[in-house]
Amino acid sequence: MGRGRVQLKRIENKINRQVTFSKRRNGLLKKAHEISVLCDAEVAVIVFSHKGKLFEYATDSCMEKILERYERYSFAERQMVTVDSETQGNWTIEYSRLAAKIELLQRNHRHYLGEDLDSLGLKDLQSLEQQLDTAIKQIRSRKNQLMNEAISELQKKEKAMREQNNMLEKKIKEKGKMVAAEHMQWEHHQNHGPNIPSFMLPQPLPCLNIGGSFQDEAPEMRRNELDLTLEPLYSCHLGCYAA
Repeated sequence: MGRGRVQLKRIENKINRQVTFSKRRNGLLKKAHEISVLCDAEVAVIVFSHKGKLFEYATDSCMEKILERYERYSFAERQMVTVDSETQGNWTIEYSRLAAKIELLQRNHRHYLGEDLDSLGLKDLQSLEQQLDTAIKQIRSRKNQLMNEAISELQKKEKAMREQNNMLEKKIKEKGKMVAAEHMQWEHHQNHGPNIPSFMLPQPLPCLNIGGSFQDEAPEMRRNELDLTLEPLYSCHLGCYAA
């Protein structure tokens, strides 16, 4: 039969207790050495017997180094826990303060709108009225400032447009003078053009009147005919041969 499960309780027999302590201590130190070698871990074991005798094991015999590292780590952990607790308390206080401030602002906003005035006394109402008068004065002052700035800007634009209009009007007048001068020059050229000899002017084509009576025509009409008429060359008109 196998060994039964050992009940974990204090061994009353001193001899048996001392023997068990020695065996378990050696096994504990052996296991610490194995986990240090196999897992490349830093292990420190401290055991005190019931008589106060110290037994210890440390990786590479650097108990002080491991204990110093342990102190730093445990101190940082304690600081984090303390800071978290303090931060949580601070956040609770800050939340309460902000909630009260928001409530005050909302109540003042309702008062400015003329709501929930029943809870205000005479002094509170007078103070509220004074605050509203001051706010109205500031609003009107700002409105007048903006209106004056807008008027000044419009006046500047009007001045610039007036100057541009005057410049355009001046250009139009100068252009009109130039056009009038050119027109007068053209009329002068038409009225006093160069003299061209009469023989260089265009003449009408010669007209040969065959069917009419030569004697019936007026002398003025014949003079207006072209000089190429047959009158000087022949004594009779071709019309005399007409049937």
